[in-house]
Amino acid sequence: MTTDQMLIFSILGATMGLFLWGRFRHDVVALAALMASVIAGLVPAGAAFAGFGHPAVITVACVLILSQGLQNTGAVDWLARSALPRDAGRTTGMLALMGLGAALSGFMNNVGAMALLMPVAVQLADRLDLSPGQVLMPLAFGTILGGMTTLIGTPPNLIVSGFRAEAGLGHFSMFDFAPIGVTMAVIGVIFIVAAGWRLVPVRASAAGEGFDTGAYLSELYVPEKSKAVGLTLRGFEREIEDSGAQIVGLVRNRVRMTAPHGGRRIRAGDILVVEAEVDALAEALSVFGIEMVDPPAEAQDGDEDGDEADRGTAEDEAGHAHAESEDIVLRELAVLPGSTIAGRSARDMKLRTRYGLNLLALSRAGHQPRARLRTVKLKSGDLLLVEGASDAVTGFINDTGCVPLGARDLRIPDKRMAAVAGAIMLGAIGIVTFGLLPAAVAFALGVLVSMVARTVPPRQVYTAIDWPVIVLLAALIPVAGAMQGTGAADMLARVLVDIIAMGNPVAALVVVLVTTMFLSDVMNNAATAAVLCPVALGISQTLGVNPDSFLMAVAIGASCAFLTPIGHQNNTLILGPGGFRFGDYWRLGLPLEVLIVTVSVPLLLVVWPL
Repeated sequence: MTTDQMLIFSILGATMGLFLWGRFRHDVVALAALMASVIAGLVPAGAAFAGFGHPAVITVACVLILSQGLQNTGAVDWLARSALPRDAGRTTGMLALMGLGAALSGFMNNVGAMALLMPVAVQLADRLDLSPGQVLMPLAFGTILGGMTTLIGTPPNLIVSGFRAEAGLGHFSMFDFAPIGVTMAVIGVIFIVAAGWRLVPVRASAAGEGFDTGAYLSELYVPEKSKAVGLTLRGFEREIEDSGAQIVGLVRNRVRMTAPHGGRRIRAGDILVVEAEVDALAEALSVFGIEMVDPPAEAQDGDEDGDEADRGTAEDEAGHAHAESEDIVLRELAVLPGSTIAGRSARDMKLRTRYGLNLLALSRAGHQPRARLRTVKLKSGDLLLVEGASDAVTGFINDTGCVPLGARDLRIPDKRMAAVAGAIMLGAIGIVTFGLLPAAVAFALGVLVSMVARTVPPRQVYTAIDWPVIVLLAALIPVAGAMQGTGAADMLARVLVDIIAMGNPVAALVVVLVTTMFLSDVMNNAATAAVLCPVALGISQTLGVNPDSFLMAVAIGASCAFLTPIGHQNNTLILGPGGFRFGDYWRLGLPLEVLIVTVSVPLLLVVWPL
């Protein structure tokens, strides 16, 4: 063993030890490994940061941004409501939820897919009389399985493709992973739904219920093309009964009706006064195509003439122009005692023209105001849902003494923008699938179009990227290159082949798969793929067999981190909400990993023969 080989093995050993210890973040550990390699002379100083320009790193960043666009526009929320049956039983409900999670994870960041579907999973658990963890863990594992189905489904797939290209074999295509990935995802989901979920320990959620703002009073305008036109009020409530929303008033022809009869039919131009939890408002907006915005002037009350005059010049106001040019956000604000807006209405404050904000909903404990939303005199303790530019909201808070509530993801679905975001993602995937452009370029083009179309506002482009993952990948790619350059990868490959696999290619394939699985459970899966790809290539070269079989084994193993909460971010996400302990994961994870090894090895030999 040469000095350089001893140095790289020492650095890698220390890196894995720090990953296992968990005292430092993964990106910090990876950066320390890179710096150690540079200082030791294993990575040239001029190439230390070449990993940041690696196609796999660029592609991961771009996919994260495009995934944010799907979240921003409510595209995934709409898909979830459309695909998940409301009254399904345990088997059908869990199958639909896991299937949707796996399908989404194939084409967007699987952590994002998990985060979007977690509230749905908790609601499903409550309806099925299960503990939250009994649905959350299957969903987490389903989204992880779905990530292995496409090139962009998970960072390890992109890393494996990058190492294949560096070996002179070209990149894997978008759906090269599908024959094995889809098969494993389907088998894994069926196993979990049929029997595996019973292995999940029943725990009480460690997370609280979160803050409860109570029901908001909101005014929803019914445009001509809304599906609500012609429905009775009772029928409208029946369609969204799961959300707990109810109609408490109706404004028609400038006349407000309190507690209108349920048999009254909704007309275009009506304003529905709805009492609902803030998270339920999105469902009503999406299902019926109604609007949570200020209605046209002719639909307003007659006593709002002054405000209409203000609104007529709104486009000339700095606040309005600012709102048009900046990122629009939704914020929940609490009116504190002594606030300057107590006793004043949105019209009195000229909320739109002075601040560039819309008051969308109001929550008041005890009783619901009888006046129109824009004319309600605010009281201390009221909760307001406002819409406007981020800077405008901040200015309003500073001026009035209101306080923002804890961060909540409040998305108002926009079908047109959701369609645009979906088209951008599908367009980028199509370009890669047909080989028109490399993946990194195609998805970077998609990001550019998203910025222009504002499905992802320019300011949010950089916050959408999971920078610790990017730094981790970019730092470990040169370290993995040092493994190849020093011959350490070939040496490790010979040890695995000669001593453990004893020269048998199939046994060597199993060793690579199981080793990758084990390391993925105790250290980041992207880091595992970066470290083991050179080893896999070395083994295939030593045995004189197809390197694709071994690279695919690394991709599968890196996507199968089911034994611990630290192996994958989705496992970590459910730790608190599911009330899990560190040792709870292996009960379902171990049988699932054994199943994957048993099925995937024969599949590898058929699809990617040695």
